[in-house]
Amino acid sequence: MRFLHYLFLLVASFFLLPAAASAQVIDIGEATRLGEGRLAVAVESSDATIANLVSRAFAIHGGFTVTPRGKSAYVFKVERASGSSVLLTISSGQPAQELLRRSVPGRDLQDAVLRACDLAVEATLHSKGFFAGKLAFIGKQRGVSEVFTSDLLFNRVRPLTADRALVTGPSWSPDGSKLLYTTYYKSGFPDIYMIDLSSGRKKPIATFKGTNSGGDFSPNGRSIAMSLSGPGNAEIFVADSNGKNMRRLTTNKSLETSPTWSPDGRRLVFTSDARGKPQLYEISANGGPMRRLPTNVSSYCSEPAWNPVKDNLIAFTAAVGGGFQIALYDSASRSSKILTSVSHSAVEPVWLNDGRHLIFTQRQKGHMRLMLLDSETGKLSSLHVPSFGDASSASFVY
Repeated sequence: MRFLHYLFLLVASFFLLPAAASAQVIDIGEATRLGEGRLAVAVESSDATIANLVSRAFAIHGGFTVTPRGKSAYVFKVERASGSSVLLTISSGQPAQELLRRSVPGRDLQDAVLRACDLAVEATLHSKGFFAGKLAFIGKQRGVSEVFTSDLLFNRVRPLTADRALVTGPSWSPDGSKLLYTTYYKSGFPDIYMIDLSSGRKKPIATFKGTNSGGDFSPNGRSIAMSLSGPGNAEIFVADSNGKNMRRLTTNKSLETSPTWSPDGRRLVFTSDARGKPQLYEISANGGPMRRLPTNVSSYCSEPAWNPVKDNLIAFTAAVGGGFQIALYDSASRSSKILTSVSHSAVEPVWLNDGRHLIFTQRQKGHMRLMLLDSETGKLSSLHVPSFGDASSASFVY
């Protein structure tokens, strides 16, 4: 049986932080891992609903293995508290030593439980939790595609549009209050619209002649990058957050699509077929020359997603062996590697806020589902059951 290093048991009382210190970095020491980089944890609650929710959350996180108490490095106990809050207790050892006790508020009970799970991730893995984040995605049910939102565990799924037309590419604003997406419902051609989540109102952002797609908010939410074909072929443009003051960044005979921002908002990476087949290129957010990224892993590279934590990492879709897989480019080593090996195809990668996990779309036998990938351990988890229907094109915000 593996247990925590004795050193942190001696100093654990130092980390029993009051609620007022919740904004501080939480650290309850290092833990011995149980194989494949995973941390063995036990989950406890007197409320079966809470216990099930916490167990489901940690079962999909590639950094953890849920085990019985006697085989765990930590015990995560979550109990109902007053109002829409829960009490999180983290303990370890035999006999159990309490390392952390914290009241965690939420919008409701489920939100509080998931935020408590995120706090436990922060305390033990020293990285951000993502369980309380929100998804937007394209859901297809009974042959009709619409934009949906949900929590990460697909407990609360609701349609956001009723366009009854082809819709693609949802993208959250950084604060989760707005959502961009491309729809054919007005003109029969792809236009970019923005939805205000509080009011439900839709606002046109780009409805120019030709194709308007790929809308993506900058990290500070003040700008939107997009691909517009009004000039004759698809080029990269940047506008303010209301779609005004358009600036053209590229001027080529090739097609430029799928722009995504660097974490500092100073650069964009996008797909271009300037060399005949799609490859990844980088450009300053202020314009200038574009530079090809030497991914050197496939003759077809597209759909880039810049890591929000490690700016040297960019995930993308690569053609591999007659299908597509998710790949990762590291600008520090100027090298790439393939992250997935799923049957048929893996496409449309998007990072979660921890810079470790990705959501992608698996296409298999005419169906599509959203998958969660831990880029460190390789753990794969399906985010929804087949009975939901098809789901694709995820966007995530915390």
